[in-house]
Amino acid sequence: MPEQNIIYKTPLDALGYNFIKEPYLPKGKNEFYLRDMQISNGINYRRLSAYEIEMLVRNGNTSDNWNQILVSNAFNPELVKNCKFYGLVRIGKLEPICMGFSDLKAPVGLYNSTIISCDFGDNVVIDNVSYLSHYIIGSEVIITNVSEMVTTNHAKFGNGIIKQGEEENVRIWMEICNENTGRKVMPFNGMLAGDAFLWSRFRNNLPLQEKFKQFTEHKFDNRRGYYGKIGDRTVIKNCRIIKDIWVGTDAYLKGANKLKNLTINSGPEGRTQIGEGCEIVNGIIGFGCRLFYGIKAVRFIMASHSQLKYGARLINSYLGHNATISCCEVLNSLIFPAHEQHHNNSFLCAALVMGQSNIAAGATIGSNHNSRGADGEVIMGRGFWPGLCVSLKHNSQFASFTILTKGDYPAELNIPFPFSLVSNDVSKDKLTIMPGYWFMYNMYALARNSWKYVDRDKRTDKKQRIEFDFLAPDTINEMFTAMQLMETATGKAYAASGNKDKTFSDNREAGKYLLSSGNKLVNELEILADNIENSKRKVELIKVLPAYQLFEDLIAYYGIIQLLDYIKSADIKTLAELRTALPAKPARTAWLNVGGQLIPESEINVLKEKICNGKIKSWDMVHDFYQAQGEKYADLKRKHALASLAEILGISLKKLDAGQFSNLLNRALATKEWITKGIYDSRAKDYSNPFRKMVYESIGEMNEVVGKLEDNGFIKEQNNELLQFKKDIQNLRKKFSLKG
Repeated sequence: MPEQNIIYKTPLDALGYNFIKEPYLPKGKNEFYLRDMQISNGINYRRLSAYEIEMLVRNGNTSDNWNQILVSNAFNPELVKNCKFYGLVRIGKLEPICMGFSDLKAPVGLYNSTIISCDFGDNVVIDNVSYLSHYIIGSEVIITNVSEMVTTNHAKFGNGIIKQGEEENVRIWMEICNENTGRKVMPFNGMLAGDAFLWSRFRNNLPLQEKFKQFTEHKFDNRRGYYGKIGDRTVIKNCRIIKDIWVGTDAYLKGANKLKNLTINSGPEGRTQIGEGCEIVNGIIGFGCRLFYGIKAVRFIMASHSQLKYGARLINSYLGHNATISCCEVLNSLIFPAHEQHHNNSFLCAALVMGQSNIAAGATIGSNHNSRGADGEVIMGRGFWPGLCVSLKHNSQFASFTILTKGDYPAELNIPFPFSLVSNDVSKDKLTIMPGYWFMYNMYALARNSWKYVDRDKRTDKKQRIEFDFLAPDTINEMFTAMQLMETATGKAYAASGNKDKTFSDNREAGKYLLSSGNKLVNELEILADNIENSKRKVELIKVLPAYQLFEDLIAYYGIIQLLDYIKSADIKTLAELRTALPAKPARTAWLNVGGQLIPESEINVLKEKICNGKIKSWDMVHDFYQAQGEKYADLKRKHALASLAEILGISLKKLDAGQFSNLLNRALATKEWITKGIYDSRAKDYSNPFRKMVYESIGEMNEVVGKLEDNGFIKEQNNELLQFKKDIQNLRKKFSLKG
């Protein structure tokens, strides 16, 4: 017997009723008990009068039972025409006015539609909706030209839960970070990037994983019978299939092909818009999001104020706050806030991207089938930037602010050097790494990126305090690690060169001596790094001496800046008072990037323990933890900075004398001047490079097109900050009676 479609046959008078089947209907409740609980419009509904029924019939309307049509006292039957009603329908005020939004204008009322068991607020426009079933629709909503708009009794609105009587295999999981589902999480409305990160890691901690699942299930009601919702002033036009969606207020949905199993947050925190040709299934969309022009999204979360545009595909992925993906394809990825990916042939798969990232055209970060299964991953520290047509192999890992030059990288990479430029030198068959590249050659972009992400952070709910500064606990720790690796590699190169000017106990001691003393001999050595690339070819470190000195200066600068901030905030008046206030033995601790928020690893360990022992009982309490950590961040960062300063200087801050403190101020000022000059110089190159200038007829035309260098607002701001910093240093010297 060939397979056939199963066509159910029920009595006509059952259409619109029995939404909740008998096994799932609590004793003493009717099928509308959850629907009635959901209504909050404050409208008092009544039955139709005989005159109103007569008028509705005359206007071409039909109903299986006119007693099941309830209306408000301000109902106007003249504004309901050619509609078919089934089940309980409640209609609010209808006034003879025209509602308009953008270029759309339509008269208030219900026209040319089939309406099954729905509630309407005041002054709605429902026109040419072929099938509208089981929705609660707010006031001043416009819905026109929709083929199908349905809610099922088991609707989950994109959340990874199951309803009464459903099998586990219907649960929606979001398979982030890895294609083999080993890091899958259950999506839920309100999920933060930190939640997704914590859940996707620590997979061998089974009690923790089970608690995360319980948190999600307890966040939602598993009863059947919830209606879909369309919030006040939302506009839906020219869409085809809409099924099981929950929409906030003031949203705008136009021309979508399919919207299914979604929560679409919209309202005062940000109005969300979905545009033409979109097909969006099984997801959560945050406040203020934009989805336009043929995008495809399946099993996903978009955090607030993120964008999908121009045919982008987002599948089994989490997209963080204030991120934009255009044209390209993203699969099985967890992306932290402030991510940019704009190009049609970019491909990102099985990745953890830690924010402030930019994936260029032609990047194919997805060639992970170099093992027997789809189990590869790439972890990219914040600020990751692969150049044009970069191809990477899984597994790979990159420190913060790594930039890769154009090329096909033939083997897995582990790059522990932050702020580095990585190059695949095909002609010499070697990998080249320049640590500290950003500080040497593109200070403008580095500093401006940190500034612009703060400026563009549109979140109103800032439960997670996102760190955008390029000098922070994570990058400072990476600098320390990189310096140790450079010391060992330099010492090894020194030993291989045959130099015997001085004997050392090991390679690291030799390298540290050469680099700390600024010995120019380092520039003549071929310095090779180990365990960087999964290959037998050379991995060469270049410009190691300036990079080492830069890292040393920047770690000191980071510590001194935090020290000065502490003096100001605590109103410390003397050097003796400062020595007393400083910790005796500051310890530099490990930190984690948890969804863009930097948190000490020790605090995360405490969080995990509290979750497992039941002291933290919900996602809301986890979010309270983020908020508490955000409030403590300035103090924790300061402690880390002071420990870093003491370590890099090799001194006890408790014994800081006037001369040492004066030198610290001089050092900080010199670094600030160098950073400000570097910002200007790296931008000025764009105005002096002949290849930049050659496309313009004159300097005047170039200035009109790209703007005058002297008018650059960011550079002006940096110069003003430098002037203020000089004044602050001068005032502190007077306050502490220090010599200049």
